[in-house]
Amino acid sequence: MYSFEFSRPSTIDEAVAALAEEDAQALGGGQTLIPTLKQRLASPSVLVSVTGIPEMQGVCRDGDALHIGGATPHAVVAREAAAHFPGLAALAGQIGDHAVRNRGTIGGSLANNDPSACYPAAALGTGATIRTNARTIPADDFFDGMFGTALEEGEIITSVEIPIAEKAAYAKFHQPASRFALVGAFVAKFTGGVRVAITGASEEGVFRWSAAEEALSADFSVAALDGLTVDPEGMIADIHGEPDYRAHLVAVMTRRATAAAT
Repeated sequence: MYSFEFSRPSTIDEAVAALAEEDAQALGGGQTLIPTLKQRLASPSVLVSVTGIPEMQGVCRDGDALHIGGATPHAVVAREAAAHFPGLAALAGQIGDHAVRNRGTIGGSLANNDPSACYPAAALGTGATIRTNARTIPADDFFDGMFGTALEEGEIITSVEIPIAEKAAYAKFHQPASRFALVGAFVAKFTGGVRVAITGASEEGVFRWSAAEEALSADFSVAALDGLTVDPEGMIADIHGEPDYRAHLVAVMTRRATAAAT
């Protein structure tokens, strides 16, 4: 590690002001950033923790959507969303281990946009709205390739609005060491149709599987997915799985999520 200043503001305005400092970096649960600092892959001069801002904490229902503060830990989402959106709560409860779930935050996960993270699938799979200190961004416009997002310099996720689906479930094939998704599928049925979001598979990060959405919108059943496959071109290849394997898992996990949702 190396020396840096640490700021823990108590309001969003204070956080935005602190992030205006040169080489300042926002810090949520630190589950990605702290290991990055230890490996000297990043060297911010100021770390601005957003976990002490009350208005960025907690889960509450607002009509047909859940309002989740950007600094809310995964464990809190798993606990407090259970009565309103069991599919989302189950996803949050599968992230990492107990330590990760009690430190990592939904805003940090979405802002980092790891290609194997779980929350991007939930956001894209529900058509969530990401709220920042400056604007609101639809999930369909938020994710921009591997580790890329629409966030600008100094912009922080203050909350996430997640529409509550009629039926939804997440199926995840765990990478056993990290518990990231080797492939994960989030399936959500709404009055206007079905959304299917896939994480862990593509070199471009989280994506919607339109063929599965069309099939399930016509018939929300596992049988509707019979014969559907994804092209392995552009799928991630690493020591855990080749593109063909990940393409196969996309279909398997989508079927499992649909079965769980029905």
